[in-house]
Amino acid sequence: MDGVHSRIRILAVDDHPLVREGIAGLIGVQTDLELVGQASSGREAVQQFRAHRPDVTLMDLQLPDMSGLDALMVIRNEFSDAKVIVLTTYAGDAQIVRALKAGAQGYLLKSTLHQDLLETIRAVHAGRKNLSPEVSYQLAEHMTDESLTPAEILVLRHIATGSSNKQIADQLSVTEETVKGRVKNILAKLGLRGRRDL
Repeated sequence: MDGVHSRIRILAVDDHPLVREGIAGLIGVQTDLELVGQASSGREAVQQFRAHRPDVTLMDLQLPDMSGLDALMVIRNEFSDAKVIVLTTYAGDAQIVRALKAGAQGYLLKSTLHQDLLETIRAVHAGRKNLSPEVSYQLAEHMTDESLTPAEILVLRHIATGSSNKQIADQLSVTEETVKGRVKNILAKLGLRGRRDL
């Protein structure tokens, strides 16, 4: 496979030209990434996706005519393997949780695009979910189907701070086996493969 075809093909969807230009600038200098399309509305995003079939789509949630969440659902309905990273202005956006439940694999704050964009695109393309600790908490607390128990949420919070199973067991006054069981349940409920994803 030559270098051109092994590039990760990206569609950028945002109604602000400056954001799209910033994304184009970051991607343009990377040898393994290629911006194949841009859209400024939800409907345009769906059309561009159908036309280009990108590997990864960056989707703003606040779009004119059709929200990013609706566009994401249309795309995921047609293309179940579509990989979408949602873009948002602030971490407390309740729509992030809905977008992740609708199939988005990651999210990025616009304020940290220049730091996190490239790493997040590569991680999602490789099949990993990419979430910040804040969103992981929100997701854990808002999961309606198979929601996490309060005990599992506690374990998840400790994992997010980097604690080992043994440290978590000591802090919660339970056995290490109990912690392992809770970690296994959390992974199953959130559809994640391993502790690193958590």
